[in-house]
Amino acid sequence: MQDLAQAAYLTLGLALVGGYLLGSIPFGLIATRLGGAGDIRQIGSGNIGATNVLRSGRKDLAAITLLGDAGKGVVAVLLARWLTHDTPAIVALAGGAAFTGHLFPVWLKFRGGKGVATFYGVLLAAAWPIGVLAAATWLAVAFLFRISSLAALVAAAFAAPFALAADQPYPMLALSLFMAVLIFIRHKDNIGRLLKGQEPRIGKKKTAEPPTPAA
Repeated sequence: MQDLAQAAYLTLGLALVGGYLLGSIPFGLIATRLGGAGDIRQIGSGNIGATNVLRSGRKDLAAITLLGDAGKGVVAVLLARWLTHDTPAIVALAGGAAFTGHLFPVWLKFRGGKGVATFYGVLLAAAWPIGVLAAATWLAVAFLFRISSLAALVAAAFAAPFALAADQPYPMLALSLFMAVLIFIRHKDNIGRLLKGQEPRIGKKKTAEPPTPAA
């Protein structure tokens, strides 16, 4: 029994630490530096995510960032599923750890992105019906209003209801709620601009401003 408990703790530790470290990889910063676009933290909002990378004028680097940020969530979840033979609670914890790592990366003094791409990557790998529905919601809202932050907030708000509608296990519901709350917290400045009608539309460059310190 003691050996089983030790193995369980080791697996949990690997899922949490491994997920966090994977989530901490700053693909936006790496892509813009290697791609010759400079330090993304000095462009637009200073955010390291794909939306701000797009403001550099480099669609290729934005695509790389989007795939990298989503992909690290996918990898963290798939590793947890493999390690635990698809135990929902551990899978959800690994996904949550990867998401947290993106928001608060150890490599960047815990000043990371807003988590939208990683949110989708985690959901698609952990509970694909929620991920597909959330992604479809983002696309619909983005198409109608051309505002990335609004699309992300609406999709995040609907993630938990989607989990209930799709009859997903409770750990997936908890994961959806956890990520949605953090997305809203990280988008507090965007919410303020949305209420004032000042939020920039997709593809529009934004004047540089100091990055918001991590909470």
